[in-house]
This record gives sequence, C-alpha cells and structure tokens, in this order.
Amino acid sequence: MELETKTIDSAPLRDAHGDFMRVFEAFKESNDKRLADIEKRSADVVSEDKVARIDRALDEQKRLVDELVLASRRPVLGGGDRKALAPDARERKQAFDRYVRKGDAGGLDALELKAMSAGSNPDGGYTVPLEIEQTVDRVLAKASPIRAIATVRQIGASVYRKPIVTAGAATGWVGETDARSQTNTPTLAALDFPAMELYAMPAATQTLLDDSQVDIEQWLADEVQIVFAEQEGAAFVSGDGTNKPTGFLSYTTAADASWVWGKIGYIASGAAGAFASSNPTDALLDLAYAPKQGYRANGRWVMNRKTESAVRKFKDTTGNYVWQPGVSAEQPATLFGYPVTEVEDMPDIAANAYSIAFGDFARGYLVVDRVGVRVLRDPYSSKPYVLFYTTKRVGGGVQNFEAIKLMKFAVS
Repeated sequence: MELETKTIDSAPLRDAHGDFMRVFEAFKESNDKRLADIEKRSADVVSEDKVARIDRALDEQKRLVDELVLASRRPVLGGGDRKALAPDARERKQAFDRYVRKGDAGGLDALELKAMSAGSNPDGGYTVPLEIEQTVDRVLAKASPIRAIATVRQIGASVYRKPIVTAGAATGWVGETDARSQTNTPTLAALDFPAMELYAMPAATQTLLDDSQVDIEQWLADEVQIVFAEQEGAAFVSGDGTNKPTGFLSYTTAADASWVWGKIGYIASGAAGAFASSNPTDALLDLAYAPKQGYRANGRWVMNRKTESAVRKFKDTTGNYVWQPGVSAEQPATLFGYPVTEVEDMPDIAANAYSIAFGDFARGYLVVDRVGVRVLRDPYSSKPYVLFYTTKRVGGGVQNFEAIKLMKFAVS
C-alpha cells in the first residue's frame, strides 16, 4: 500500500519563492554598494546595517520556503478516509488503534505480526504498523538533512559490517620476455556500524485516548518525528559514537596534503576564525577541488545558515556572486554550481572550527536503520497518563574517508 502525499495550494509556495528572489535581488544591490564603499574606504554603519537586515530577511524568507516545501511533501496517514485503506491495512490499523487506546492486544495476537513489520519480534512490545513506520522514516528523510544526502541501509542485525579495500593490487610495466615478480595483494579493512537505540516516550491521558475523533497513529507519528529527527541529525554531524552514531566531525582530522585513510582531510580558511581578508573564495575553491574527481561529480556543500549568510556575500573575479538561489522553490541554493545543504547542527565560524564540509555524502557517510519501529504501551508508571515508549535503532559513520573534506577556520 502506498501512502497518500498531502498536497497544498501551489500559489503560496510560488509566492514565497518569488518574494525570496526579490529579497535576494535587494540583498545583491545593497551588498554591491557596501563592497563599493569598502573599496573607497568610505563604508558606513548604515550600509552595513542595511545589508545585515536584508540578509536576515533573506534567511527568514528561505526558511518559509523550506517549511512550505516540507509541508507539501509530508505524507498523510490515512486518518481522514479509512474506507480508502486496503482491507488488511484497515484491519491492522484497527487492531493497533485498540491496543493504543485500551491496551487490547487480542486483535494483534489474531493478526500475523510479521505483516506489521518485517524483522522484529513482539518480545515485550509491539511493532508499529507499516503505515506509521513509513511515515516516521519519510519525515526523517526531509527533516534530517544528513539522512537525506547519505546512503541509508536497512539491516536486520545489530551491526552492519562493510569490507573496504584501502589499497589496491600492485601492478607494473614489463617487457615481452621480462620476468614477472609477484605483486602485492589488495589491503582490506572492515568497518562496523552498530545500530544504537533512539527513543521517545510521549504521554497521553486516557481521556484523550477515549476520544474517537483523535487519529492516534497520526498523533504518535507527529510526537516522535521531531525528536527523532533532531537527535539523529545532531549525532550524524558530531555524535561521539557512544550509544549514538559517530558524526563525520568526530573523526580524527588531518591537513589534506598529509591525509591518510581513517582521517578526514581539511583545507584551512587562511585566517583564525574567519575567511582570509583577501580572495576569501580561494579557500572555498580549494575545498571544492580537494576530493578526487569521482567524488566531485555528486559533491555538495554542508553548512549552517549563519555560515551560508557569510558565504552569500562573496563574489568571483568577474563580479558574479558565487552563491546563487535555486531556480525553483524545491531546488537547493548552489555555491560554485554545487548544491548547498543547510545543516543547523554544523558549528558556526570560529577559531579552529570545522564549519563547512564538501564532498559526496552518499558515498562518504552511511546511515544504518535496524528494521522496525516499536511501541510499548505503559499505563502504570505515570498515572493518569499512558506512556508510549517508542524506539528505533539507528547507527551511522563515515564509510569512505576520501569522499568528505572539511574547511578548518584557521591559518593552517
């Protein structure tokens, strides 16, 4: 069964994107004047203030566009038209609904539990029906930016192991009758990605559960989607690997010139806690060309909005802005032609901070999802509330250390 996707009137989204483009044009005009004043050594506080105000307005307008796009993509959980559900899906929904409201597990026992979720046994809890599980994952893909650009693997065990070739077989040129000596064999390494437990425990009164007008499945998905997205989004960036995924900023770093496997290479910005005062875009270009050509094809920038605001002011040698908005509301902004992914968990620009990343995140970062989202109904621990202990097992880490490069805001 496929989920229905909620649609919204395209007019507000179109108008919001049009307003965003108009604000960007105003931003360019004011910033051009500011840069011209700086060249004449006559920049004033009024010009700086005006650019800052328009820049903040641009951020707000972009946030509005992003929210409208997210709303248009959010799936509907079939709460409105239950008759449209297939008979087996309607039966699962009704059984789960009775369990959530009344704690009646009889309907669940009567069903084949494997139909509710593959790979999860009912040992102490009950697996969320297929409709909810897909909804949570779908929303996470939109709300957790790293999940949306990384490779995601569904696993049935607690650990996902990936063999990696760190050095290929040796080779060489020989003459027709020259002796052939044995060459070195490829070097293999294994990377393990354990799935850690992510949980949420929303509560509801029995009165709320008794209200037949409340769509329990929709309510439960809405409760857990935000906390799941926030927690895993932060872990994919900076998690330390202890009871959570390992974020790509938590690995050992090395200057790209001395990079070795197992570390993340970085390019220095040229100034402590800032871009270089002259030709600041040079460092961005160096970062864009740090990964090998095979990774640049699907390369993208990762930074937070505050860093993006600083980059938005830069021009190339021909006077064109290096940051450009998307041509439509659903298209990301680009920097030197590569898409920009806004990740609010990235650090702000500061001394020795790794505030910008670039690379092929689909090849560089791996997210592993243990199959099954589970809900345990607990009406006893916190009377008069009924708790719903919802768990999902998620892991993550770098799978290719060549594919992702960082910018360190330092002289070297």
